[in-house]
Parts: sequence; C-alpha cells; structure tokens
Amino acid sequence: MSIIELFQKLLRFKSVTPHDDGAFLFIEKYLGDEWTCINIDRHDTKNRFYYKKFNDKKQHLCFDGHIDVVPAGEGWEVDPYEANIKDGVIIARGAQDMKSGVAAFLYACKHAKVFDGTLSILLTSDEEGNASNGTIKALEHLKQIDFVPNYAIVAEPTCEKIFGDAIKIGRRGSINGYLHIQGKQGHAAYPEKTINPIHQISCILKNIAGYKFDNGDEYFEASQLIITDIRAGMQVTNVTPDTLDLMFNVRNSTNTKQEDIKEFIKKQFKDINYTLKLTQGSHPFITSKNSKVVYAVQDSILKVLNMKTKYSTAGGTSDARHFGAFGIASIEFGVRNDTIHSVNEKVEIIEVEQLSEVFMDLIKEF
Repeated sequence: MSIIELFQKLLRFKSVTPHDDGAFLFIEKYLGDEWTCINIDRHDTKNRFYYKKFNDKKQHLCFDGHIDVVPAGEGWEVDPYEANIKDGVIIARGAQDMKSGVAAFLYACKHAKVFDGTLSILLTSDEEGNASNGTIKALEHLKQIDFVPNYAIVAEPTCEKIFGDAIKIGRRGSINGYLHIQGKQGHAAYPEKTINPIHQISCILKNIAGYKFDNGDEYFEASQLIITDIRAGMQVTNVTPDTLDLMFNVRNSTNTKQEDIKEFIKKQFKDINYTLKLTQGSHPFITSKNSKVVYAVQDSILKVLNMKTKYSTAGGTSDARHFGAFGIASIEFGVRNDTIHSVNEKVEIIEVEQLSEVFMDLIKEF
C-alpha cells in the first residue's frame, strides 16, 4: 500500500469527533504484529498508543496525531469522504487537519528499518472536541507505567505559504476572561438616578482593547487582550441596563500569567463594581531551538525539500501543549494549513508524499 493509498483509506473513515468509525482497527492491522498496541479509552474517546522497541536504549520518539475531524458541513464540490485525486489534489474533510500527517507518520513508522531506541505513535479520537479525555489522559497513563517519551512530533498542519516553510516549536496559551459589571437600572430620562455600566466602561474600553501585556520575544508575539463580546440592556431605548457582561481572550506567551491580567483589570476598573472570572484553556510552552528534535526535523526538511524552515508559535492550541506540560521536547510539523476546517478542505498529493519522506529520513537519522 502506497502512502497515498493509505491516506485515502484514512480519509474515507467518517471519523467525526469523538468517533473513529473503525479507523483504529484498520491502523492496528496496518502496523502489524511488530507493533504493540495499548488501548487507553476514556468514556466516549478512543486513545491508542502503538510502539516498537528497536533496542533497549532509553531514547523514545513519539509521533502524535488525531484521527477525528470536524463535521463536513454543506456546500462541498465533491463528497467530503470520497477522497479521490483530481489534478494532483485531494478534496476531503481531514485532508489537511490532520489525516495527511497521520498517514505520513504511519507510513514512515511501518517502513522504518532502524531506530536507535523506541518508536511510538499516539492517536486520539477527540482533539477537535473538548479533548478532555484524549491525549492528556493517554500521557497520564504512560507516566503511570513509566513510558513517557523523550521527544514528540505532532503532525498538525503547520506550513504557511510553501510546504516546509515553518515548524512550530511552541504554542501560546489561551486565557478567557469573563467580566461582570453591576449597575443600577432606571429610566433613561433620569440618568442621575441610575448607574449605567455602559457609560462606566466607555472611557475604559480604549485602554483595554488590544492592550499588550508584554512585548513578545524571539519565540512569541505580544500577549494581547482581545475583546470578544459585550452584552447589556433590554433592547429598548428608555431603560438603562442593570448589568453588563464583557468577555475577552488573551493568547499568552510565557511572559504573561493570569495574575498579570487580574492586576491590570483591577487597576482599570478600580472605581467600578465588577467581578472577574479567568479560565485557562491551555498553557504556553516552548521547546528550545537547541533541542535534538528541533535540529533533526530541520535537517530532514533541508535534506528532502532543500528548504531552511523557520520557527513559529502562531495559531491556536493543539495537543502539543500536553506534551509540553509533561516536559517532553515536542515540535509540530505538517502540511500547509490554508483550508483547515473549511468547506472543500484540500491538500496537494506531493505534500503528503514529501511529508512521509521527511519523517522517514528523520527516523533513520535521529
């Protein structure tokens, strides 16, 4: 089975999160008896850890990915699960995010003849959903049995304009803010008898919208406060609102923490009756550019693609954050990400073929 035939097979599973639609059974058969499989299912989420020990050395490299996809939606030019090739391109749900990456490392791992240590594959059926029972639970189990990898490569789509132009060596965290302001409702004709929370925040908005908590560094952009929602009032013209709710998000680097945000809000809203709730959807992490896994991926990209790749920490969250939380040196590398989650998601066949070549060279030379 060629890499593209394998890729097409994976795309034809309708594995909408948190279901695998039989993909894991196929993968286990594809890898064969040389690979050991550990089932780490949690509730409705299926997690699979496949590994092969080439020798007894402690070096352990793990490829990570998810088999689940977001719903296809309406308006496709083709059946989103047919996965047919047309003009060197496959249009299908999961083509970029991320069955291309999964196919590439499955193919590379199955055909690996040598590796100096243990090679493994971690897959989940719930990364696109709430992800609470996915990769994090699998890593917790691996820690319990003392089998946590040293290095990890998450094959999420990372490239921007040209395949091979970027690898992600970290990700920003995500802090959500929920600000509730208590006012006093009343007739709009008697403003002196009310406390209008809209008026209260009107002069503050310019101070908080787009505020940068830090200046960024060589790895991260500045941590910026982005207002995402403001709600108040009863949709009438003659009643001032009693309360106002404002939501915001901060994609934070390692230079900004929740406490910094709390102190900033406290200073800005010091004369206002407010409550603030902060939640951390994910924490920032960084893998040193001097790490072995960073060097190895760069070298393989240069060898296969004749391209010097750049470092990136852009984008949202991924399962790489869980590896970072366990102190595992991890990077992300995959195909371009220009159509992820969109109608007519697509990938060029040559990108998938070259991605598998990069992974095969990496395994051989690591």
